[in-house]
Amino acid sequence: MVKKIQKSTASSAAASSPLSGAIKDSAQQIWLAGLGAFSKAQAEGGKAFETLVKEGLSIQRKTQAVAEERISEATNRVSGMANEISSKAAGQWDKLENIFEDRVAKALNKLGVPSARDIETLMERIDALTRQVHRLHPKTAAPKAAAKAPARKKAPVKVAAKPVARKTTRKAA
Repeated sequence: MVKKIQKSTASSAAASSPLSGAIKDSAQQIWLAGLGAFSKAQAEGGKAFETLVKEGLSIQRKTQAVAEERISEATNRVSGMANEISSKAAGQWDKLENIFEDRVAKALNKLGVPSARDIETLMERIDALTRQVHRLHPKTAAPKAAAKAPARKKAPVKVAAKPVARKTTRKAA
């Protein structure tokens, strides 16, 4: 059986020699085509690289412009919202302040402390009564007005302080 296999391989080698030659020629042509493509890529690679860099730079500029535009839109929106919120908060603070003032005024009123309005009313009444008193007794009002004028004070005399002499003590040896 071994002899039969050897005979069949010898007969197939003779028949396949034109086929193997064609395969070898085809493989060599593929190899040469690859070398040519490599050579051409090396020669034109610098130009292609520069073209790719230019295209990448233009795309980067476009995307940066779009990103900056979007950022400015978002910034405008956020600042508008912040202004709205701050105005609402200021209104709420005013309301809170008014409520606090009202409650403090009520508490002081319960304790019997007069309010600023009460004091103003009293001052107006005092002024009105003072005017009525002046109308009724004009003679007594004039001397009091003169007595109320402040008298000039003499400037106090300054006395220079004497320098204090220091005593030094020696230690006994």
